[in-house]
Amino acid sequence: MVMLRRCIFNRIYQQFYSCSQLSSKSLPSAGVPSAVLGGHRAAWHRSNSTVPDLRERTLIAVKPDGVQRRLIGQVIQRFEQRGFKLVGLKMLRVSEDLLSQHYTHLRTKPFYPRLVEYMTSGPVVVMVWEGHKVVQATRTMVGHTNPAEAQAGTVRGDFSFHVSRNVVHASDSLETAQREIGLWFQKKELLNWDCIDKTITCEV
Repeated sequence: MVMLRRCIFNRIYQQFYSCSQLSSKSLPSAGVPSAVLGGHRAAWHRSNSTVPDLRERTLIAVKPDGVQRRLIGQVIQRFEQRGFKLVGLKMLRVSEDLLSQHYTHLRTKPFYPRLVEYMTSGPVVVMVWEGHKVVQATRTMVGHTNPAEAQAGTVRGDFSFHVSRNVVHASDSLETAQREIGLWFQKKELLNWDCIDKTITCEV
């Protein structure tokens, strides 16, 4: 019985392998319409010429108020459920030097000292997420900077009510994300790995 199954398997494999070696010119003569063959060629070309950038990355930080309120897990869950891949994660106390580089565009603002005091008041959980158009998507998921204007269903719309305590930070552009990731993470702290569901969540 074992030998019979093995013979059947070998026969099927040989037939499959032989068919896969047929050229596009020989396929119609084997009974496959050229229009169908052309459709398969077009689909193959389309999937290889329009492969989405699945390795775009962004920085997300759960701020001290989010950590104190134990919202880390819920924030992570939203991005995981969306299908994005976590490639970097750590908890730390932020130094004033790092904040001055991160918030370089805000250093001349009158509220900057209070911002530094707030961001150094407790631990921060910082993450790097990877996926197709992840910067744009996570900004939408996080919601408006001012929670009073953030839609329900966004992180800030659901968990925050004042702009001074808005739970999370999210990079606002691809260029900003690259700069911020470089500030918060060393290259060795970011992992390159493949999700088994990437062909299910996106055409590759």
